Amino acid sequence: MAIDDFFRARLDQMIDLRHPLAVLAGRIPWSQIEAALAPAFERKNRQGQVVEINDLFGTTQVIAGEGVSAAGRRRLPIRLMSSLLYLKHAFNLSDEELVVRWSENVVWQYFSGQEYYTPKLPCDATQIGRFRTAIGEAGVEALMKATIDTAVQSKAVTPKEFERVIVDTTVQEKAIAHPVDSRLLEIARGKVAQAAKRVGITLKQTFAKEGKALRRKAGGYAHARQFRRLRRAVKRQCTILGIVLREIRRKLTTATTECAASLDRLNTLLERAERIHKQQPKDKNKLYALHAPEVECIGKGKARKPYEFGVKASITVTHKQGLIVGAKTFPGNPYDGHVLHEQLEQTNILLESSSAKPKQVVVDLGFRGANVDNPNMEIIHRGKYKSLTRQQRKWLKRRQAVEPAIGHLKSDHRMDRCWLQGKLGDALHAVLCATGYNLRWLLRAMVRLGLKTAFLRILLLRLANAIRGKFTTADVNTPHAKSVLAAG
Repeated sequence: MAIDDFFRARLDQMIDLRHPLAVLAGRIPWSQIEAALAPAFERKNRQGQVVEINDLFGTTQVIAGEGVSAAGRRRLPIRLMSSLLYLKHAFNLSDEELVVRWSENVVWQYFSGQEYYTPKLPCDATQIGRFRTAIGEAGVEALMKATIDTAVQSKAVTPKEFERVIVDTTVQEKAIAHPVDSRLLEIARGKVAQAAKRVGITLKQTFAKEGKALRRKAGGYAHARQFRRLRRAVKRQCTILGIVLREIRRKLTTATTECAASLDRLNTLLERAERIHKQQPKDKNKLYALHAPEVECIGKGKARKPYEFGVKASITVTHKQGLIVGAKTFPGNPYDGHVLHEQLEQTNILLESSSAKPKQVVVDLGFRGANVDNPNMEIIHRGKYKSLTRQQRKWLKRRQAVEPAIGHLKSDHRMDRCWLQGKLGDALHAVLCATGYNLRWLLRAMVRLGLKTAFLRILLLRLANAIRGKFTTADVNTPHAKSVLAAG
């Protein structure tokens, strides 16, 4: 042991090793996770560029930037970053809260593979987002697959239970404000004018003061249910936005900026602002957020919330234990029956380490007509109740077991609002929320299995004592007594 370690406290001597998270730290296949995620962080060969250099002998051409660069700080351990993603979604924390609590929690540090306690932050909060983007959708699915493999290896779930699953869809809402036309028009006008100023375009009039007043008036008219005045104010906002857009289009060739990113940003904003300017109340493929064009309006028939703004997500859980074995987003708001094939394909990939694959799928009426795309799958729903067997009707009674799982995903594991950018962010967030759910499921399973093991140990000890008490000292030497004592 190094000299400096003499003054540091080992984590395994500070915590109770029977803690469920400490037990789980030794059961998760960290080497398998590192092998799956390591290719995303390999240094890659870069193509060199020919540049001209002036020296004492004149102008010469050299190749710069070729080969593998050794510059840069060493990356953080993959196990540390993976465990941070596990803990973030298991305990419903933001990136900033996560790193602070990690520095204070010795059990979390032990779960992350640390040997000694450290009061420092594990990393900057922004590094968690960069790590998540770097591993991509395949990487977060590897994290989820590790939780399923751990459940099988710990005997918390048997592979046979994977043969029957429940599939349902929900809406993963995006972190946007409610899309009111007045607000969208005002934000589009302000953002476009600001981007034009950044690239050197001087506008004749930005309508900043009038736009702010119209936005305030529209809010008051909507609250007072004065819809005729509201439509008049929104119409004027639409006119103002059109004036600003046309002037920027005319002066776009006079942009003086040398930064291509600023010009690209302006072009992107112009395209989205024109969509907002032209869209009508009943148009399809409307733009509901200037910064998130992937957001869709989805109605699930809820009385308390007729419309939700986000992306459709599909969840697959085991029929008996409720372990999540699939989570996937489907942009475009497709029909539920059309997403079943892709969802089951992801589930088969996550279960490839087990010996069982889904054979029966219990669904609701939204999945009617999915038999054509899944010919080898037994699809059970109440639409064909008369043709179901008694066993299938019994399975169908447990279909609603997926609903509390979706509720916990939204209330306890951050699926209620997605703060990640773009369609990729939606996909990563859905899988990570399901991964956090599985980690909490495993923690409860560790407690359940530990209590069961302790109960059996006590029961066997008492049984052995009872058996030993039946024999006297003279009877111990008999063959029957020796065989009973040996078995006890």
